[in-house]
Amino acid sequence: MNRQKSFENEKPTLYLVATPIGNLSEMSPRAIDVLRSVNVIACEDTRTSGQMLKHFDIHNRLIAYQNFNEDPSAKGILNLLSQGQNVALISDAGYPLINDPGQKVVSEAAAHGYNVVPVSGSSAFLNALVASGLVVQPFLFIGFLPQSDNERAKKLREYRNYPMTMVFYEAPHRIRRCLETCLEVLGDRRCCVAREMTKVHEEFIRGTLKEVLEECDSFKGEIVLVIDGNKDDYRKDVDYGTLLNMVNDQIMQGLSKSDAIKKVAGETGISRNKLYELVHTKEN
Repeated sequence: MNRQKSFENEKPTLYLVATPIGNLSEMSPRAIDVLRSVNVIACEDTRTSGQMLKHFDIHNRLIAYQNFNEDPSAKGILNLLSQGQNVALISDAGYPLINDPGQKVVSEAAAHGYNVVPVSGSSAFLNALVASGLVVQPFLFIGFLPQSDNERAKKLREYRNYPMTMVFYEAPHRIRRCLETCLEVLGDRRCCVAREMTKVHEEFIRGTLKEVLEECDSFKGEIVLVIDGNKDDYRKDVDYGTLLNMVNDQIMQGLSKSDAIKKVAGETGISRNKLYELVHTKEN
């Protein structure tokens, strides 16, 4: 169990700072302030990031953090945090951990009790996902679940066999019932509740569903719930009726059959060939 109050302690902090994907004017004032305030900035390419930082008159120490050196780099950043230094992790462009390095150091920093604070402002679910300490890719963004207990359980059963991390939105007055249904349908998986993203009371509650349920009556404000995917071989138990319904739903929304199958394949991890076979068998 790990309960992080981002701005109500003096622990060393690992900041996850999104950088512009092209237009430098998209760099937020908060991101600039954070990058100027930290002791060290970890980046993919010190030359590329160095040019961007120079543009904003930021001259902090730079270190490399890349996929091929992620293990030693993560240990190096944890060592810096243990010395009381604050570190910012950036990508060459975009959001750390979203198709970029950072998963290992975030998971380990959170596990060691250091603050992990996203700096973006662009999306609550992305902020919650990259700082959750759970596996970031692949992920499935679901949004709000149905309010009815029965309908919520039915919807969760559609996703319980999928291996990808799941991301939900929920209201504070419904979070207990939501967590109870998740525990009943999904089992006691690892999860993270992120609330009040980027605000003064920002908080991450990391643990199992049972552990987080014990704390949930104190949750207020906007909430994002991130839950581990199924780590077993889900393909042997997959509900093909659910897959057909997903394809049909996409067709009803205006996609062609081919595009609907492609979209559902991307969301579920089932191969397009298998879905084509399933759909065509059903039609015949």
